[in-house]
Amino acid sequence: MKKRVVVALGHRALGTTLPEQKVAVSKTAKVIADLIEADYQVAITHSNAPQVGMIHTAMNEFGKAHQDYTPAPMSVCSAMSQGYIGYDLQNGIREELLERGVYRTVSTILTQVIVDPYDEAFYTPTKILGRYMNVEEANEERKKGNYIVEEPGKGYRRIVSAPNPVSIVEIDAIRALLDADQIVVACGGGGIPVLEQEHHLRGASAVIEKDLTAGRMAEDIDADQLIILTSVEKVKINMGRPDEDELGEINLTQAKQYMEEGHFGEYNMLPKFSASVAFIEKRAGRSALITSFDKLKDALKGRTGTHIRSNG
Repeated sequence: MKKRVVVALGHRALGTTLPEQKVAVSKTAKVIADLIEADYQVAITHSNAPQVGMIHTAMNEFGKAHQDYTPAPMSVCSAMSQGYIGYDLQNGIREELLERGVYRTVSTILTQVIVDPYDEAFYTPTKILGRYMNVEEANEERKKGNYIVEEPGKGYRRIVSAPNPVSIVEIDAIRALLDADQIVVACGGGGIPVLEQEHHLRGASAVIEKDLTAGRMAEDIDADQLIILTSVEKVKINMGRPDEDELGEINLTQAKQYMEEGHFGEYNMLPKFSASVAFIEKRAGRSALITSFDKLKDALKGRTGTHIRSNG
């Protein structure tokens, strides 16, 4: 049977601006095509921070200039980012596969992720996004109930919550495509955060850590491996100290120990480890790999990367 994997693409695999994204995706497509040629079943998720910030800024500026239009809520901006990132990814991967003589459908699923309205994150927003505002604009945002933070000397910016993913609304569609041996792009940017109110899904003013959603998706599709592609070849501990060290192959117990000791940044490497540990704990034989996207081929051969495996 084919090995089923979830690949979480970081910022480096996508770029920031539209031209950067085109160039970055062409390189990323080669990495994904290598996995397909190696007989993996692949579901892909990706970051979207620069893109959703750009969209949020653009839509708000448009709303200010045209009185008949309202600013777009975060959930709509997240949906738009999934669409245009997925558009580039699915076309880039399809083109790369066809050049190798491989035909496989690549589909992007607009994905909603349910969050808990009582998640503690809603009381302590942490994610800064969008353009700088002056004091008048900041006060207007506060009147709407939005959180604002001041950056001295620069201005004010919107700050939103980062709740944990509870469940993926479109998970059955993701499973169906993978069972048909197709390539899926889903849960982009951690998914569109929504609150469930009986049969209604209401967009939440929040963003979700994409690595935590990647782990959730990997669990829900019963993947064999979670691959998180980031900006480093190997994860380091004791950063900036004489005993700084790179992690190669470690087990669950060691991964938990490093997390408890505070080696990883709360908004950088910690979510990657948290997602990996939660995923591996649910079933024997699973593993996680954290490395840079340009080193994936070597990492899959055990030559580099940080590998997390179950105990024993």
